[in-house]
Amino acid sequence: MRIMLVGATGTLGRAISQELSSDCDIVSVANRSGDYQVDLADSASITALYQSVGAVDAVICAAAHGGVIKPVEQMLRQDFLDSMKSKLLGQIDLVTQGIACLGTEASFTLTTGLLNHQPIAKGAAAAMVNAAVEGFAHAAAIDMPARQRINVISPALLQESVEQYRGLFPGYLPVPAAIVAKAYRKAVLGRQNGAVIRVGW
Repeated sequence: MRIMLVGATGTLGRAISQELSSDCDIVSVANRSGDYQVDLADSASITALYQSVGAVDAVICAAAHGGVIKPVEQMLRQDFLDSMKSKLLGQIDLVTQGIACLGTEASFTLTTGLLNHQPIAKGAAAAMVNAAVEGFAHAAAIDMPARQRINVISPALLQESVEQYRGLFPGYLPVPAAIVAKAYRKAVLGRQNGAVIRVGW
């Protein structure tokens, strides 16, 4: 199976690659590195990515900025729009453009997080984006052509990212990226469709 992994060089992406590379051919995609490069905030960049990569059996997106972190009273309309460009619209673009490029049994696996269910201070934009991605996947699953599938992985805070986000997640239990990576195996190689697979919460 040939899998296009967007965000392959990030903390989670590296764990997913390690989990799947033993029995799958991983095409690594990132913003500035990997086998191919893409800007998820730019629809034309996603079009060019599909044209360059060629045939794949599955697409995983483990990339995308989670959203502007600010108290809600300081948030501007542009902050919400900026939060949507990559993690929401970019992931949607990967699916809507990929449907015609992938085979009849292809799958798409997107990534959100727990903040739309367990919010934190300053996390309104991230919660909004997560909820929108999950809502899109639930509804899109009904319309996927042939036997194509779409699922979402919603991980807790990664153990490897605790220091980076220190103070934002008081009392939240982190989960190792290697454990989260197994959920991507489940989504790609299983038969779930329209599922939001929670890991660590």
